[in-house]
Amino acid sequence: MTSLRIFVSAMLGASLLAASPVLADDELFDAVEALPSGPEGPALWKVSDEDTTIYLFGTVHVLPKELVWYDAEIDAALNASDTIVTEIAMDPATEAKQQMLAQQKGVFTDGTTLRSLLSEEQKAAYEAALANLGAPANAFDPLEPWLTTLTLTFIPLMQQGYDPNSGVEKVIMSKAGEQSLSALETIEFQLDMFDTMPMDKQVTFMMEAVEAMPEVKATLDSMVARWAEGDAEGLAALMNDDLSDPLLADTLLYSRNENWADWIEDRLESTPGTVFMAVGAGHLAGEKSVQDYLEAKGIQSARIQ
Repeated sequence: MTSLRIFVSAMLGASLLAASPVLADDELFDAVEALPSGPEGPALWKVSDEDTTIYLFGTVHVLPKELVWYDAEIDAALNASDTIVTEIAMDPATEAKQQMLAQQKGVFTDGTTLRSLLSEEQKAAYEAALANLGAPANAFDPLEPWLTTLTLTFIPLMQQGYDPNSGVEKVIMSKAGEQSLSALETIEFQLDMFDTMPMDKQVTFMMEAVEAMPEVKATLDSMVARWAEGDAEGLAALMNDDLSDPLLADTLLYSRNENWADWIEDRLESTPGTVFMAVGAGHLAGEKSVQDYLEAKGIQSARIQ
């Protein structure tokens, strides 16, 4: 798997997308009101003991506006829950903090420019990619490579019909009632996953994204199609194809999956109630998924949709 494939897999629901200053938007998606019912749809799992139930639902942070996915089964699980848990807090204060921290962490302050880090060959490929987007060559010179990668990956999606305001978390929060809200991670943690990469690794990461930009929509289209159909095995096969960067995969996926399995175990043992846990779909599919780490603890997850 290229770094881009790992990145797109991790971003199937990761809240970081809103961190890019280029992609920020506060408008809330007008959620679909129809609730189709049936066995097919985005996958939903349940973990439970005698006094606690935790629903596990995989999210996609950007989706085509016309995609209908919110169905009666998901609605019932959400309404039955007294707590909604997301990767990071989903509120205006956190969104504002994302913007501030992205500017603080992802912008050069020492006079370095992005293109000064590139070889002549890399610079030519990078500038050609920006030209294809209709952007000037110096458009992202102030940004560090990791933040440029975020931006370059999702601008083509935005241009071709994907919308952060139609993402799963936005819809879930618009449907929430009186549930309490909780988060597994902080925005500082999510940004630091990228910002603490060595600079040469960031450049490699960015150049792989540049090379794959013509295919990024097709890649996400394929993943979203399998997600919407509830094809967790098909989604896993796409995500795990030719995995070639285990360090990046561990940072973005596996170590977090293990941490979240620990959180679920602690919640089952400590606090009765019903939880709707919405995390990136990439974390609930494939090897070393959250469910795999739960199984290693002797905790079974049941697929209910």
